[in-house]
Amino acid sequence: MSSTTDDPTGATLSYRHIIEREMENALTEMHRPVKGVAISGFAAGLTVSFGALFMGMALTFQPNFGSTLAKQLTLGGVSAVGFLFVIIGQTELFTAHTTMAVLPVLTDRASIRDLLELWGVVLAANLVGCLCFAGLIAAIGPSMNIVDPAAFGSMAEALLPFPWWVITASGVVAGWLMGLLTWLVAASRDTISRVVIILVVAATIGFAPFHHALLGTTEVLAAMFLGQGVTLGQFAHFLTWTTLGNAVGGGVFVALLNYGHVALAGDDVDVDYDAGSTSGFGDDTTDRE
Repeated sequence: MSSTTDDPTGATLSYRHIIEREMENALTEMHRPVKGVAISGFAAGLTVSFGALFMGMALTFQPNFGSTLAKQLTLGGVSAVGFLFVIIGQTELFTAHTTMAVLPVLTDRASIRDLLELWGVVLAANLVGCLCFAGLIAAIGPSMNIVDPAAFGSMAEALLPFPWWVITASGVVAGWLMGLLTWLVAASRDTISRVVIILVVAATIGFAPFHHALLGTTEVLAAMFLGQGVTLGQFAHFLTWTTLGNAVGGGVFVALLNYGHVALAGDDVDVDYDAGSTSGFGDDTTDRE
C-alpha cells in the first residue's frame, strides 16, 4: 500500500514520508515565535467559524427540511467549508495539525512541555477567534435577516444536553476524524484531492453532529449571545469534555497508532525478478526444439 522509494512520484506519499512531513510541521510550529502561532491560531478560530455561520444560515433560510437526513446532510456539507478554509489556508487549528505534534514527542525530538505549550497557545488563540466570530454573528445576523436566533438554539441543543462521557466519546470521534483528515491531506499530492478529502471527512463531523471543540464553541457561544438560554456552566461542561475527547482522538487514534504502524513496519525488502526466469514456480530447465 505504501511506497518505498525515497522520492515518491505517485498520487500519495508513503507512511514514512507522511510521518516525516508531519514531524517537520510540528517542530516548525514548536520553534515558531509564540506571537506567530497565536496569530495563526486566532485566524483559524475565525475562519473555522464560517462553518457555524453557514449552518445557521441554512437553518434560517430553510427551516423545514423534507427529512432529517436531508437536514443533516446539508448542515454537514456547509460546516465543512470552514474546515476547508482553515486547512487550505494553512492556519493553525487545535484539532488539525496540532494533534499531530505528538509525533516529535514519541521520537524524543520534543518534550511533553513543548507539546503542551503549543497546544495551550493554539487552543487559547482558536477560542478567542471563535468568541469574536460568535459575537459578530450575534451582532449582524438578526439585523441582516440571515440568522434566526432559534437556528443557533437548535444547534446548541444538539451539542449540550449530554453527560460528560457521551460528549467525551463524541469528541474522540471528531478528533479522530480530524486527525485522519490531516493525515490524508498530507498524503495527497494535489490540491483537488485535498479539497475533496477535506469536504468529505469534515462533513461527517457536522452530519452527526460529533462534538468539535472549535466549531462547537462558535455554535454554543452564538446561541448564548442570541439569548437562547445557554449558560456559562453549560458551555464550560461542553468545552472541557469536548477538548479532552478531541485531543485523545487525534493524538492517540491517529498520531500514536500511525507512528506505531511505521515504527513496527520492519525493513524494506528488495526483490530482484528476472522476467525471463520462472525459477521457483516450476521447472524452467526444459529445452524446447
